[in-house]
Amino acid sequence: MIYCIVMGICAIFMFGIGLVQIKSRKPVAFYSGEMPPLEEKVKDINAWNKKHGIMWIIYGMVIVIGIFGGFMVGDSPLLVLIYCGCLLFSIIPMVLYHKKLVRDYITE
Repeated sequence: MIYCIVMGICAIFMFGIGLVQIKSRKPVAFYSGEMPPLEEKVKDINAWNKKHGIMWIIYGMVIVIGIFGGFMVGDSPLLVLIYCGCLLFSIIPMVLYHKKLVRDYITE
């Protein structure tokens, strides 16, 4: 139960990050320690921010799905796979998608 509460709070933060990024007027960062790109280097700031924001909202949804998946399998070894899949393995596609967005929207 404690896990569900903690992960629910994490999901709310992910939704919040996504909404803030979608509404931002300045280019946003991926939150990986890198600085946001300069406005002059982003081809379309609104599209850049929207796609990053949607990515974080989807990550929040994946966390919520993991919570429900945990309830469905109960106390089983599958639980570890579901939690790792929802939290850790979903970061890999996010990083790859961010790199694609950098190629598509950032000029050198």
